[in-house]
Amino acid sequence: MDALKKKKLPPHSSHPDFANLTLLVFEAVLEVVCVSLPGYIVARMGMFDAEAQKFVANLNTQLFTPCLIFTKLASQLSAEKLVELGVIPFIFVVQLIVSYIAAIAISRICSFKKRARNFVVAMAVFGNSNSLPISLVISLSNTLSGLHWDKVPGDNDNEVAARGILYLLIFQQLGQLVRWTWGFNVLLAPAEAYKDEDSGINAAIEQGEYSDDEVEHLLDDSHSDYESGNITPELRRSYATSISSSESSSDSDSPSLRRECAQSSVEFATPTNGNAVVKGPSNMNGHANGDMANGAITSFNSTTLKGPKRMWLRFSGAIKRFFQSISSGMARTARRTFLALPPWLQRTLCRVNSFLAKFLHGLWEFMNPPLWAMLAAIIIASVPQLQHLFFDPGTFVSNSVTRAVSQSGQVAVPLILVVLGANLARNTLPKEDSHSIEDTSVERRLVIASLVSRMVIPTIIMAPLLAITAKFVPVSILDDPIFVIVCFLLTGAPSALQLAQICQINNVYMGAMARLLFQSYVIWILPSTLILVMLALETVEWAQQ
Repeated sequence: MDALKKKKLPPHSSHPDFANLTLLVFEAVLEVVCVSLPGYIVARMGMFDAEAQKFVANLNTQLFTPCLIFTKLASQLSAEKLVELGVIPFIFVVQLIVSYIAAIAISRICSFKKRARNFVVAMAVFGNSNSLPISLVISLSNTLSGLHWDKVPGDNDNEVAARGILYLLIFQQLGQLVRWTWGFNVLLAPAEAYKDEDSGINAAIEQGEYSDDEVEHLLDDSHSDYESGNITPELRRSYATSISSSESSSDSDSPSLRRECAQSSVEFATPTNGNAVVKGPSNMNGHANGDMANGAITSFNSTTLKGPKRMWLRFSGAIKRFFQSISSGMARTARRTFLALPPWLQRTLCRVNSFLAKFLHGLWEFMNPPLWAMLAAIIIASVPQLQHLFFDPGTFVSNSVTRAVSQSGQVAVPLILVVLGANLARNTLPKEDSHSIEDTSVERRLVIASLVSRMVIPTIIMAPLLAITAKFVPVSILDDPIFVIVCFLLTGAPSALQLAQICQINNVYMGAMARLLFQSYVIWILPSTLILVMLALETVEWAQQ
């Protein structure tokens, strides 16, 4: 046995030959095409317009994708794996930087204006880590041999697919964080965001995005300030900003502001008052709040009612008055306690309260259903008892809640692919945007630049970096063949489908976006996927030597 172990296997024995590999990759891509084709046909028939696509995409994001994230992450994660998965954000950042540099270089070569350059950057840095890679990973895990991880006892095709989906979902959530902040607000901002810049105005005028009246209005606004006092809009805005900031700083220590801050801090400390000071049940002189007034009116009108309804109204009114009295007492106590503190401590608590309120508000606005699902999955995976309760076969929760969530999660990938097929039909563009004038040569250059900066240059740069990392970096997850395949698939994956949704919302180069989707997902997807899978398998074989 030792002699057999030491005997070297012939090269390329761990993966099929080129012809068989081409067939397997073609099968995986054809599966994606078959699922996407009905969406394309329905859209061409006019039954799946842009608004319906938005609704289905949002429904998938709000409901089915969180179910998929929860079932895959919570069943596969553990405290040890959470530490090992720390290499994924590092790889994500490196891929983002490489794609950004490639997009900037291509944009400079093509001499794009700022708006066009931002479009190319968005298409380059935001790759598809959801629909297409997930389908390819599931398909390849069931067709390719040699993807089992020797560190996992009894590894099988289903476990390989589950780990691949787990890796992809983490990459996906990292991309979501950047896509809906930097991408939505900066890179794919509406044309109005470029009106204050001469280059943006001229580019928009040249591409016919404004009417004759709007062009005349923009030109008059851009030159009127120079004719009257040589004051630019930027100087005027900076002057107004400096005045407002100086006024706010001078009033920061005023007694009225301190009292207002103290009141806000008291209300924040007692959230049961609903951000309004409740006067209490004893104040019946007409200054009671809406609930008290309604309660009083209800008590007078309740004399006309009989039986259980009258008793229920009395009981509910008593409960409301009881909780309102408690809330009022807590508010008065908190106010007296706060006013009894030294002024310097009041200011400190006010600032801390303001910071915490802004932070919690921003955190609440930042969270979305996929992120909540990921957080719940991490909590359940970190507690072994909860993980056994949810995912051990035969338990009550597993047979009811987990099974229902798993069935909903199985809808996510097919639904995303159906939307992909519908996005490829250009007749689904909104009616008000279908006649937007875009120069054909500019649109063609945008598509070519986006394809090169997304699917060509990152692969050339990232392939050797990933190979060296898998060979020499001592991280156990890099020994997993499916993880290496996932990393390679993401380096040259097409642009994310959600970019089409953002372009529809902000009316940003929708014609170029539609052509880019067709080129990426129909024409170039097969050779690109074949090359990436071959590179990944060669890397796995070289790293295991």
